[in-house]
Amino acid sequence: MSENTYHDPTRRHDFVFLFDVQDGNPNGDPDAGNLPRVDPETMQGLVTDVCIKRKIRNFVHASHYGQKGFDIFIKESKALNTSIGAAYEALDIDLSASPEDESDGKKRNKEGIAQGSEIRKGRAWMCEQFFDVRTFGAVMSTGPNAGQVRGPMQLTFARSIDPIVPLDLSITRVTVTRPEDEKVTEMGRKAIVPYGLYRGVGFFNPMLAAQTGFDADDLALFWNALQMCWDLDRSASRGLMALRGLYVFSHENRLGNAPAHVLLDRVRPGKNDDVGVSRSFSDYTVEVSDADLPDGVTLTTLVG
Repeated sequence: MSENTYHDPTRRHDFVFLFDVQDGNPNGDPDAGNLPRVDPETMQGLVTDVCIKRKIRNFVHASHYGQKGFDIFIKESKALNTSIGAAYEALDIDLSASPEDESDGKKRNKEGIAQGSEIRKGRAWMCEQFFDVRTFGAVMSTGPNAGQVRGPMQLTFARSIDPIVPLDLSITRVTVTRPEDEKVTEMGRKAIVPYGLYRGVGFFNPMLAAQTGFDADDLALFWNALQMCWDLDRSASRGLMALRGLYVFSHENRLGNAPAHVLLDRVRPGKNDDVGVSRSFSDYTVEVSDADLPDGVTLTTLVG
């Protein structure tokens, strides 16, 4: 197989990515006062797939702003039903009239809601227009109804290699909210992780990609976004975050040539023996077993 098999959307891909955080909060839990998420039994840090996909969405939106086919469906403060309704306006489908296709029924079941073949057309339009729909999938059965899409690219929660110590630090404000409090010093809180190295995994299904129209350009953009999105997401609360590793296992067979867990276990980050408390990426060594890969599988190290 060629060096660029990881750009081939007709192949299955399983991948491991490593990122770290220093003196920041990678993903606060609103049910815990926005403290960094943890597994309470092991105290390993957690970062949700939703958080990581948000970074990727933001990068794609910024880097391809205004380009057809690269809009983002899941946007902050943007009603989903508005975008779904735009699909039927663009397709010139009147959801207040009887369906043109008699196989969908002579009368509309409910005004303003698509049915039958209209849903299939709406779903196809949404996949064509929105990068995140054809990548991650979406539930679009609300409002005008464009059905559901199962995306070819799926991510898991990321988990820190070692236990983390979430810190809840006190801060002071030199300004106040109300005029009557001008002589009062206000206090605040800031939650951080001193250091944590996180490991996440992902999976690409070529058969679902064929259904959503996800192509080679989309796959190349995804790999680029996963590498670059951390620099676009800078904030004081995030601290210093960076992608430290990206390892892609590509299969010759679209169904896969080996179980994903067997391949993913070949990437093993671990703390160095002489390190007590880790505070930087240099405190870790990433072992990658790239010898004797199963037949039909190649490993590409994009970062690492």
